[in-house]
Amino acid sequence: MTSTRVMSAKRTRASTGSRLSGGTLAAAAIAVCVAQVALAIPAVLNGLFQQDLGTTSSQLTWISDAFLVPVTLLELTFGVLGDLFGRKRLLIGGATCIALGELVAVLTPGASSSTDTRVLVLWSGQILAGIGAAAIFPTTLAMVAAGTHTVAERSRALTIWAAALASGGFISPVLGGLVTKAHFGSDEYASWRWAFIAVLGLALVSAIVSALLSQDSSAPEGRSLDWPGQATVAIAMFALLYAVIQGPTSGWGSGEVVAGFVIGGVALALFVLVEHRSDAPLLRMDLFHNRAFAIASLVTVVGMFAYLGAAYTTSIRLAAIQGFSPLRTSIAFVFLNGMCLPLMPVTKRLLERYNPKWALGAGSLLTAIGTFWLATISASDRSLLSITAPLIVIGVGFAFGVASVTAVAVNTVPNQLAGMASGATSMLRDFGFTLGPAVIGAIALSRAASDMQARIASSQTLQKALAAFNGAAAHVPPAQRPEVAGAIGAVNSGPLGANAVPAMVPGPDGKLVPFNPLKNVAFHALDNAYSIGYVVCGCAALLAAILAVLFIGGDSHETLITVESLED
Repeated sequence: MTSTRVMSAKRTRASTGSRLSGGTLAAAAIAVCVAQVALAIPAVLNGLFQQDLGTTSSQLTWISDAFLVPVTLLELTFGVLGDLFGRKRLLIGGATCIALGELVAVLTPGASSSTDTRVLVLWSGQILAGIGAAAIFPTTLAMVAAGTHTVAERSRALTIWAAALASGGFISPVLGGLVTKAHFGSDEYASWRWAFIAVLGLALVSAIVSALLSQDSSAPEGRSLDWPGQATVAIAMFALLYAVIQGPTSGWGSGEVVAGFVIGGVALALFVLVEHRSDAPLLRMDLFHNRAFAIASLVTVVGMFAYLGAAYTTSIRLAAIQGFSPLRTSIAFVFLNGMCLPLMPVTKRLLERYNPKWALGAGSLLTAIGTFWLATISASDRSLLSITAPLIVIGVGFAFGVASVTAVAVNTVPNQLAGMASGATSMLRDFGFTLGPAVIGAIALSRAASDMQARIASSQTLQKALAAFNGAAAHVPPAQRPEVAGAIGAVNSGPLGANAVPAMVPGPDGKLVPFNPLKNVAFHALDNAYSIGYVVCGCAALLAAILAVLFIGGDSHETLITVESLED
């Protein structure tokens, strides 16, 4: 791969290839925004999921991960499918699949069904929607890269694409917060279904816009379905993610978790071997011989882990620990994701004139500063104002980071490999996104559970109160026993369940009486544990900043855009 660079934004077109039409850019931006809305919508609904479905901590984590896992597994596959068979149909099909998944989620049974059944249906809907999003993320990026042939065009289109992606991240919580204010049937906590109905409608709009406005593109030369590559990478990603997500529940030394790590490692090694030997690989290993692409790939995983880990921690803090409403929780995500739009002119100019490592490094550093700052603020402080500034700092960091890391990935490979590069960078980005909640959730919930057990073991008063609470169902009227039994189960399910049950409830005379003896214990244990989660995210973001600035290479004004990346 040549290292020839395009140094100036004033350089004329590198080829006479097909140009990206306004309709295609609009369709791609809408599609990636809707896919991100679908991905992010569960984060603001965690409190309602827990109250309506009675989920365990593991089940709650898997509601989001049921979407993210198929996204990560299938993005490379959809990258090659778009190259071979055309990207427009994937844009339409992906949006339609999201709509079907949201419909399945809406049809989750009511309280008459068991928690396991209800959660299984919701997971199924999330899996379907995740498959649709897996088609959209690499396809939209490949369309943008394949249709832009000058530095200015590429910088503008990538900035718009990144802003659309980020916009989905703040539209989803605001949308979820607004629509869940309306009741859904007789259950006061079932209003989360309105959020999925809203996403269903947006997905159908996206499919229609794509059908009417987008132009098809493909790049079949040197591409094949590469079934061995698809199978090995899918097994590797699923096994590794399963092990990380399931570790806190089953135990890190359990057979299934250890087997997951072993199978994932072996499958990943086989994937590399298969791709080296393939004439038309799913992912060309020689792309990683380019230092900028290789380091950007690593920074993508680490940086996105840090960002979504911080976003997940913020969601749990506001919704599940502090008990904020979805609408109030959504305010935080406006700050986290909403900075891309006002910063679009700045981001575009940075990508046109400077080495993207500086924007990427600065963005990662800002994310680190913001997350370390959040770690110092206790959940006992229930004011949103106290966390506004650090959330804005993280939001600015994400705005610079997501655009610049995407630019490095697609600007340093030949244009005919845009689909491959888009699939790879999308997979790595969403692998980091999936690892963030999984790893931070694992660390925080394990730490919180350990702190709670230590507190209970050290206090005979707490032990007696808990024993009395666990036997409370036998001492209430028969009509109230199911509700009390459910509360007892929640308190004993783990820190999040214990925090969700109130410490005081109205007695027969209407006055408040003690109920859940672990409420305050769980609250403070979760507060401390998720503060550690913020610190872990901050360390990851700091590592991403160091990697970007020190190892991507190139002069300060070297944009890293190769001539080949602009030519058809």
